[in-house]
Amino acid sequence: MRMGAKTGGAALIERIEWPLAIVVILLAALGLFNLRNASLNSPASFHLAQAVWYMVGVGAITLVTLIHTRFFQRWAYVGFGAVVLLLVAVALFGTELNGSKRWLNFGAFLVQPSELLKLAVIVVTARYFNDRNKEGSYSLRELVAPTAIVLSGVFWVFNQPDLGTSLVILAIFGTMVLFEGVRWQSVVALAVAGVIALPFGYAFGLKEYQRDRVISFMNLDADTHGQSWQVRQSMIAFGSGRVWGKGHEEGTQIQKGFVPEHENDFIAANWGEERGFVGMLLLLGLYFAFIAAALNVSRKARDRYGVLVGVGVAALFFWHTVVNLGMVTGMLPVVGLTLPMLSYGGSSLLTMMVAIGLLFNVSFHRPSYG
Repeated sequence: MRMGAKTGGAALIERIEWPLAIVVILLAALGLFNLRNASLNSPASFHLAQAVWYMVGVGAITLVTLIHTRFFQRWAYVGFGAVVLLLVAVALFGTELNGSKRWLNFGAFLVQPSELLKLAVIVVTARYFNDRNKEGSYSLRELVAPTAIVLSGVFWVFNQPDLGTSLVILAIFGTMVLFEGVRWQSVVALAVAGVIALPFGYAFGLKEYQRDRVISFMNLDADTHGQSWQVRQSMIAFGSGRVWGKGHEEGTQIQKGFVPEHENDFIAANWGEERGFVGMLLLLGLYFAFIAAALNVSRKARDRYGVLVGVGVAALFFWHTVVNLGMVTGMLPVVGLTLPMLSYGGSSLLTMMVAIGLLFNVSFHRPSYG
């Protein structure tokens, strides 16, 4: 053994991606603190239940980190196929809540396979492009196969119906594809096709309540006590926070129940009302730091698979954050996406924690790459 070589626990500690770990701890602490305040006048203690899910999530991160990266790479297609089968099971036997059939009921808990699909798409897309190992940009014809793979899962999510999750999965896949490189002619062709397809998608692809949300987004004054109520009250909460916020436990819009389901998709309204513009800058700074840490893991990866996993996880957090904050501030239609690490909910939180585990996995096993 050479002098000065680190062994045992010291070597393991050194292999942990500490900047990423610190940002994750800060986001988790902020999320629990914010949920505690949002739960003050609610019958349920959301922060306590979320703390339990965080403990489960820490276990998931540890397990995913310790399993060798090659395992996830080798079994990517099988895992993706298993998730698609779960989505088919949801369509056949799923539990319906609030007009959507998205869950499998296992008695003690519900499982939402569409959340698993986000992770499966990241891993299978990374595996696909790693196997191709192509130099240069891809043409549209060369992207038919990976797109078909991803759409075979998105189809079932879209039909639940779950437009928000479908769009974010496609956005993650699109980000990874653009990172790999696409010919500019192909990008222009896709953009033109997308613009042409928009009116047809609106007329024939959306459910009535989804079209109502788009109409509400275009004109918040059209139905102030109906579809527009939640967004309008959320915007009032943000506005009333001003620069420094109303202060600890002083948010009237949230505490008096004007924002429905504020513990889930609209959890940022509580933070914005209590902490103001400065607090929102802090929150955005933490998300920026997380994405930067994820991309740093990607940059230091020793193979294409690790690089793309890092990009995919960064895209997952980026698109969830952008779309959620766009929803709650009235800048985007409401599509039902959670704010990473802050929104209450076991399925969503575990998805984010496993995604974080994939980052640690790529970083932790980096020295063993050939």
